[in-house]
Amino acid sequence: MSEVSLGTQKAGTHKAGAHQEEAVYVYEAPVRLWHWANAAAILVLCVTGYLIGSPPPSIHGEPSAHFLFGWIRFLHFSAGQILVVGFVFRFYWSFVGNTHAREIFRPPVWRKSFWLGVIHEIRWYAMLESEPKKYSGHNPLAILSMHVLFVWGTLFMIVTGLALYGEGQGPGWIHRLFTSWVIPLFGQSQTVHTWHHMAMWVIVIFAIVHIYAAVREDIMSRQSIISSMFSGWRTFRDGGPTDEH
Repeated sequence: MSEVSLGTQKAGTHKAGAHQEEAVYVYEAPVRLWHWANAAAILVLCVTGYLIGSPPPSIHGEPSAHFLFGWIRFLHFSAGQILVVGFVFRFYWSFVGNTHAREIFRPPVWRKSFWLGVIHEIRWYAMLESEPKKYSGHNPLAILSMHVLFVWGTLFMIVTGLALYGEGQGPGWIHRLFTSWVIPLFGQSQTVHTWHHMAMWVIVIFAIVHIYAAVREDIMSRQSIISSMFSGWRTFRDGGPTDEH
């Protein structure tokens, strides 16, 4: 942990004093690259997925001059492949990266302090706590929500998406590994489509809450949240981390 001098400011007694912030290197470059590539892939998947579920009106004219829905499906499949490769890489990096790289994949649910931190964060977001706890990485509630909704939600989307893709592709390794058991598990293809589409809205809602929480914590907790995913460094404007999970 290092201290970074960021100029001077007037103290309450009108005496000039050095203003210092503590900075911690949290997010390694591979994690930051994955985060933004993954965010772009999810955005494309949600937009194209919505259009696949609610197709736009037919385009008039010679069919050979149009390939609108073909492009929608192509972008959806391409973004899906990026999501799969990124997820596999991110899972791998949770083993070889720093301690913060593994937080959302292996939350310390066996620790009492972790659950006490979850309760504190819920109370903090409900405006029942006057002061936040500061963590060098994700707070316990963020770890828990990202593990359940993002990690498992993304895995569900990958498995069901590959099952549907394999159904269209026909016999092959994707069909054998996913389609052959996923569709029978749900009963029929349309049911898989429905669950896949519903899970998309879970991801959309999660993304909205995720952005809101990041902006809120950046302001109210007096620590950098958004800029940390660009620089890798988390700065604390009123002292360093007060607790660890």
